[in-house]
Amino acid sequence: MNIIKNRYLYFAISLLVIIPGLAFMGLHWAGNPQQGPLPLGIDFTGGALLEFQIDGGTMPTGEEISRAYSQVSTDAAPIVQALGDNGFSVRSKPTDESTRAQILAKIEEISGGKVTVLNSTSVSASVGNEVARAAGGAVLFAALAILIYIWIAFRRVQHAFRYGAAAIIAMLHDVLVVLGAEAMFGYFLGWEADALFLTALLTVIGFSVHDTIVVFDRVRENAVRFSRVPYEKMVNHSIVQTLDRSINTQLTVLFTLTALALFGGESIRHFVVVLLVGILSGTYSSIFNAAPILVVWENQEWKTWFKRDEEFAA
Repeated sequence: MNIIKNRYLYFAISLLVIIPGLAFMGLHWAGNPQQGPLPLGIDFTGGALLEFQIDGGTMPTGEEISRAYSQVSTDAAPIVQALGDNGFSVRSKPTDESTRAQILAKIEEISGGKVTVLNSTSVSASVGNEVARAAGGAVLFAALAILIYIWIAFRRVQHAFRYGAAAIIAMLHDVLVVLGAEAMFGYFLGWEADALFLTALLTVIGFSVHDTIVVFDRVRENAVRFSRVPYEKMVNHSIVQTLDRSINTQLTVLFTLTALALFGGESIRHFVVVLLVGILSGTYSSIFNAAPILVVWENQEWKTWFKRDEEFAA
């Protein structure tokens, strides 16, 4: 099985997956310049989340609930979404307990039923900004720590820095895939990036680098064992040797996440689906991107990318 031979095909597939996500991120940024490329939840933007169900009476419409908010607080700017047959999720600007109580009383008056609060969360804008900065810092710190760790762990191998750099490139591939998927989820499903999304993203980074190190560790062993074998052939042999382990390990995770996505309930579905996308991307990038990047770097193939065009022009 010659995986390295088709490395540019695998790079092209990665681009075809990443580009649509980047396009949706650009669309969201253009439409919401204050939020940036992703639809952000109140964990990052600040605001209030109120989830409740109504038992008995007449089920109000989303417009009636928005009107109840406006009658109590003129600057609440509520966004109403249905939760099942008798529930609602409302995101608004931060509200205190007294205001929330008045809003719930108003909804009970409109519907004639009993309102039961399922979840009530409030985050100030300053806390949201602090969380957003911490999120960016966490991703950057993780990338830097991984680069240094791999560089040190592979210090006895020639060009040890390349292994760390290739792992970071593969990791960035997975980050872009997850961010692009989140932008599309936000566009089609109305999902918003929250603290659980950040948790899923950091988990994906960990899984991606873990699988990449498994492949690189076999490359390191074979570099000594098959020192006279051409580098490209040696790397391909290392990928094939770890292919079964990589796929089997990730399949066990994918089966579990798929079951959770199907039967785990609405509250964790967003988190699980993001993990599914990231784990799939991490498995692909570890096998078809990370190690082939080492070969491209070793052969310095960028020097000949446009050589054929130049010869034709001459």
